[in-house]
Amino acid sequence: MKLSEFKETLKQTDQLHFYLPNGIQIPEHFHITEVGKISRHFIDCGGTIRKEEKINFQLYTADDYDHRLKPQKLLSIVELSEKHLHLEDLEIEVEYQGESIGKYGLEFKAGGFFLTSTFTDCLAKDQCGIPTKKPKIRLSSLQSQPSECLPGSGCC
Repeated sequence: MKLSEFKETLKQTDQLHFYLPNGIQIPEHFHITEVGKISRHFIDCGGTIRKEEKINFQLYTADDYDHRLKPQKLLSIVELSEKHLHLEDLEIEVEYQGESIGKYGLEFKAGGFFLTSTFTDCLAKDQCGIPTKKPKIRLSSLQSQPSECLPGSGCC
């Protein structure tokens, strides 16, 4: 989800509900403790230099059970961040504390914001010899035995 889509969704909802990829709701007393821009400048295993930028939200749950962040308040935090950090309309990445800090994508469905799983990947598969697709092999070409297995033939 891009920042512009997130802001539009906040304008159209009256409550904030965030869910982990497994469907468990993040406690309603969560805080968004950071809004920022994350920049990565790196080289992949094939030698290509790459840059990546994302908007980052850090969700945090504490013992402040009376805290309830409202959509309008979150929108004002985002707009203040845009102004002072010169944020662009980038994809949002969400950090949330599980066993370790998890990084998630974000989508809105069924009235809630869902953290979506993210995955690592090789960006230079053609350089590393990693096939982009599994090769298709016909099982019939692998058979060295007759198509019928008869008792006593030794094929089974």
